[in-house]
Amino acid sequence: MTIHWCGTGLSAIPGLRRLIKAGHEVTVWNRTPEKAEDAVGDLTRRIQAFDIDRLAAELQAGDVVVSMLPGDWHVPLAERAIDKGAHFVSSSYISPEMAALDDKARTAGVSLVNEVGLDPGIDHLMAHWLVADYRASAAFDGGNVLSFLSYCGGVPKHPNPFRYKFSWSPLGVLKALRSPSRSLRAFEELSVKRPWDALSSYVAPLPTPERFEVYPNRDSIPFMAQYHFDPAWKVRDFVRGTLRLNGWAEAWQDVFAEVETASDARLKEMSDTFWAENAYAQGDPDRVTLCVSLKAERDGLPVWHKTYTLDAFGDDRGSAMARLVSVPVSLAVQAVGAGEIAPGVSAAPDNAALIAHWMDEISRQAQHLQIVDHLA
Repeated sequence: MTIHWCGTGLSAIPGLRRLIKAGHEVTVWNRTPEKAEDAVGDLTRRIQAFDIDRLAAELQAGDVVVSMLPGDWHVPLAERAIDKGAHFVSSSYISPEMAALDDKARTAGVSLVNEVGLDPGIDHLMAHWLVADYRASAAFDGGNVLSFLSYCGGVPKHPNPFRYKFSWSPLGVLKALRSPSRSLRAFEELSVKRPWDALSSYVAPLPTPERFEVYPNRDSIPFMAQYHFDPAWKVRDFVRGTLRLNGWAEAWQDVFAEVETASDARLKEMSDTFWAENAYAQGDPDRVTLCVSLKAERDGLPVWHKTYTLDAFGDDRGSAMARLVSVPVSLAVQAVGAGEIAPGVSAAPDNAALIAHWMDEISRQAQHLQIVDHLA
């Protein structure tokens, strides 16, 4: 089995290096080979300029293609993988075009694994664990009222006045601020056009509890099925969202006002300014915080309530974001190679043994990982 790892951006390196150090056969493909050599040249000389046709020509049955490239490349690479009987792994959300490849992948007997980074990825593992643990508990009852919250954010370890720093082009962050979201609040669907329309406060149950600003992102509701919520369950709240440092909304007020109507040219101009003024400097540590919580209530009182928490910082191993995005990707590659993930299009696994193994490795990448039992 050869692993064809495409893309050596900032969030790709720790997982890539982990696979090479483990002795796997890895060919590294990058648009600029020199950048790949800077990242992993001390470990391998198997580095090529990315060309999808050249890559496809080298693919063999049973190989694994990893895409850490922009999203437009995922489906073309997955299609070529299927054609050669190879597998595919990416950290990105499953697009409708990727989902449409499910039957073809099953027929070919290959796995197309997505959503195995940080968010989406580690958050899915935590959610699956919580739901399984709740189902197995004495408190489980189909009549309970449930609330599910999942908040994740990359923020500076040392807060700045802007309450945020960028590790890649700010343009994507600015465009995301224009995205609508859909979640469940107080038994009703909450749809908002902009994140700041649904901003709220959340106290993360870290060793020292900390208040953050949070907002829902994308469409949370389809993940109820992905996390194996029974359609008959009474769900008060269900939200997957973004976490920001307290004070972020105030610091970004002017940004919100301008983003609403800014042209693409103006967004690019804003992005360049933010990159110059609020990018991470060499050695400037980042921070990643992730909290996934499930609570069950009966007659207005909590009967089961646990939160899976993660807190990680940049250190001499590199940024927390890079470790927590790419190391789960590398774990997915190894699971696919071992035949532990079924053919077809899938997201992060719900298999208890895989979750336990992956979370054990993830615990080594974070400074804090804990399951908080609020009723203990």
